[in-house]
Amino acid sequence: MTFVAVIPMVFGVLIGAGGLLAWRERLAFDRGAGVRTAATLRSEEAFRVGNKVAGLPTLAGGVVAVAAGAAALAMPSGTGTVVAVLIGIVGGTLLLGAGAVLGNRAAEAVPEPEPAGCKGCACGSACLSRA
Repeated sequence: MTFVAVIPMVFGVLIGAGGLLAWRERLAFDRGAGVRTAATLRSEEAFRVGNKVAGLPTLAGGVVAVAAGAAALAMPSGTGTVVAVLIGIVGGTLLLGAGAVLGNRAAEAVPEPEPAGCKGCACGSACLSRA
């Protein structure tokens, strides 16, 4: 049963590390990690804001999963171990999902970036339609 108890701990360390990196704004925009929705991929600023907001609930999900795995190791029966493992996996996944939803909403609140050809231009994006 020790192997079963280690599963939420590994899961928790992985999502917790991702959450910590996101919260500290250390995730790279061009890599595969983090909240990757249409809203967060709209700009580097939206990606940074969305993942910063998602970082804390994701980190909490990792902590819950690791704690549940540790509790599973201390359980005297196989049933207690399985229950603790399920609580860790479900709790970590729910917090991971909540972080993703909050991060997406935060990224949606970031204003659209200016088109590259219209910096300081008073054309109202008309110059882009002529290209």
